[in-house]
Amino acid sequence: MDDAQPTPSHAGSGRMRQAVVEQIGSRIRAARQENDLSVGALAEHSGVSRRMLTQIELGQANPSVAILDRVAAGLGTTFAALMGIGAHAQPDGVEVWSTDGGSWAVILDAMDAPGVSVETWKWRLLGEDVYEGGSGVPSSGRMLHVIEGALEVTTEQGTEVIEAGGTGRVVTDATYRYRSLREPGTVFLSVALQPRTV
Repeated sequence: MDDAQPTPSHAGSGRMRQAVVEQIGSRIRAARQENDLSVGALAEHSGVSRRMLTQIELGQANPSVAILDRVAAGLGTTFAALMGIGAHAQPDGVEVWSTDGGSWAVILDAMDAPGVSVETWKWRLLGEDVYEGGSGVPSSGRMLHVIEGALEVTTEQGTEVIEAGGTGRVVTDATYRYRSLREPGTVFLSVALQPRTV
């Protein structure tokens, strides 16, 4: 398995904040040990290589949210639960993704129900910054609502533009992409429905 992330050909693809990387690495290690799983067993369950898992646990890798979704699924949980987002979440949420250009994504809250976790995110995309997601983990999709600007959403089905005040959906297990089409940028909310196995 090769989890190396390609270097984007465009500027502003963003990275996970180092403090978040270290925090989630510790939580993944604790959850793996709690489930009595070796790194190799988690690699088999998640489809993420042992090397990448070790680097994530040590805070030495900057994985995509897509890879962390796969790790969470391998642990029988969700990314939001690994982040500690839920009933006791801070009202500001946790900034998970950002770029040098000033774009960011904050997970505001999450709620677990039988079989599904519902995550609420707030996004701000500026300039040429692009977010690419898609973990391959089966998902019920994402609902989007644009507050300011215009959002371009690209999936294997094509490209859709959502203007301010409009809504849309992303229903795919494959790669999807968000990009702002307006200056000074685009602000939007997303609600993601993620499957839970525990």
